[in-house]
Amino acid sequence: MISTSRVFRVLAVGLIPAFAACAGDDVDTSEIDPAPGAEITAEAVRVTAVDLGRAIDADRRIDAAGTTADFAATDTVYASVATEGSASGSTLTARWTFEDGQVVDETSQTISPTGPTVTEFHISNEGGLPAGTYQVEILLDGQSVEQEEFEVRAS
Repeated sequence: MISTSRVFRVLAVGLIPAFAACAGDDVDTSEIDPAPGAEITAEAVRVTAVDLGRAIDADRRIDAAGTTADFAATDTVYASVATEGSASGSTLTARWTFEDGQVVDETSQTISPTGPTVTEFHISNEGGLPAGTYQVEILLDGQSVEQEEFEVRAS
């Protein structure tokens, strides 16, 4: 025989989703905890552009006239990385490699944007960069998101 209290529990559990569905927009979810390991963000940060050039302005952007993929050995090569969205403590990394994949430099910066942001990375060598083909790979929280190739010409 099924007890009356068990019947009420089954009915109550079965009706909770129906009540929640009827509530519509009036339900306040601000107090609801996310599932363990789940992350709630308004909009995750994402890389929207990577520009290369010889100089940056005060906003860390490459001057429109200075955007290039062709550099002299004595140039400083700048990468201007534009992002959008919000994040708390995301890591942007620029991995600079030479022709055969040899890592020339790798630099990371922690960012916590709340909208459009620009981050700057650069490489140079006091004695000049060796001539050849290079690549800068941009990683966001360890994931490759953009790659740009460029040439360094002999002086």
